[in-house]
Amino acid sequence: MTDTLTEARPGGPGHAGADEAFERHRGVLLGLAYRMLGSWFDAEDVVQDAWLRWQRSDPASIEDPRGWLVTATTRLALDQLRSARRRRETYVGPWVPEPVPTGRLALDPAETAEQRATLSLAALRLMEQLSPPERAVYLLREAFELPYQDIADALAISAANARQLYRRAAARLGGDRARFSVDRREHLDLVDRFVAAAATGDRAGLEALLARDVVLWNDGGGRISASRNPIFGPEKVVRFLLGIMRRQARTEAYRVDVNGAPAVLLDFGYRRILLAFETADDGVVGVQGLTNPDKLRGIGTPSDDPVFTLGEAAFPTDGRPNGRAPR
Repeated sequence: MTDTLTEARPGGPGHAGADEAFERHRGVLLGLAYRMLGSWFDAEDVVQDAWLRWQRSDPASIEDPRGWLVTATTRLALDQLRSARRRRETYVGPWVPEPVPTGRLALDPAETAEQRATLSLAALRLMEQLSPPERAVYLLREAFELPYQDIADALAISAANARQLYRRAAARLGGDRARFSVDRREHLDLVDRFVAAAATGDRAGLEALLARDVVLWNDGGGRISASRNPIFGPEKVVRFLLGIMRRQARTEAYRVDVNGAPAVLLDFGYRRILLAFETADDGVVGVQGLTNPDKLRGIGTPSDDPVFTLGEAAFPTDGRPNGRAPR
C-alpha cells in the first residue's frame, strides 16, 4: 500500500503516468466545463481545479480515470455555475456565451451531430434557462451519452431523479432545440447573403433574411457601449446593425468560424463586433452580438483580406452605399 501511495504522489515514480492519464482526457473535460459554463475562461479554471484534485488523489488506484475526472469536473462546474448565475444577475445588459474558434481549441466530444450541436452558441445561450442540475444531466446524457446510472453517480442523485431532470430539461428547451443543429452549408449560405446585403446597405435584403420574431442580443458587459435590452423584429434589428456600421469611419468584415458555425466579425479598428446567427426554417431567428472585449480575446482577426471594407463615405445621404463589394 505504501508503495502505491508513493508512486501516486506528485514527483514520485507514478507522477508521469498520472500526468499522461490526465492529458488524455483534458479535451473531454474542457468540452464538458465549457458546455456547462458558456465561458472558456471559467472552463479552464474548472479543469485546473480538477487537475489539482487528481494530483491529491491516488490515480494508480482509480480503475476508470475518465469517469473519475468527468465526475470531478461536473461537480466543480456545478459549483462554478451557481456562482456565475449570481454574477450574471448583475451583469450589464444581455449575457451571451463566450465564443471559441472552431478547430483551435479541443472541445471533445464533438464526433456526432448531437455532440456538435451542444457546442453551438445558440445551445449555450438557450441552456441558460435550465437549472444547474438540469444542465448537467442534459449535457452528460446528450453530449457524453452517459447511462443514467453514471450520471446519477456523478451528481450524487438517484437514476430515477437523473431521468426526471433530463426529461424536464428537454421539455424546457422544447422546439428551441431545432436551433442547435443547423446544416452547415445552409448556414454558410445565409451568412454569405447577410454579408452581401450588409456590404451594399441593402436594408430590404437584410430584413428578408430575418424571421418576423427575430431577436438581437448585444453583449458589451459594461465594457463597451451596447444596447442593454434585446432588440426585437427585423426592421429594428437591421436599423441597429446598419446604424453601427454607418457611424464608423471604417468597417472591415470577415467570415470567421466559431463553435462549429460561420459567423461575421466586424472590425472597426478600435473595437470589434462578432455576429453569430441562430436559424430556423423561416430564417434568422436570433443574432448574438458580442462587443465585450473580454469575450473576444480568443477570436483573432483573420490575416486574409476582409470580405468587404466600408469607408467614411460608405452610406452617403442618397442611401446608396459605397465601398468595396463582397468577394
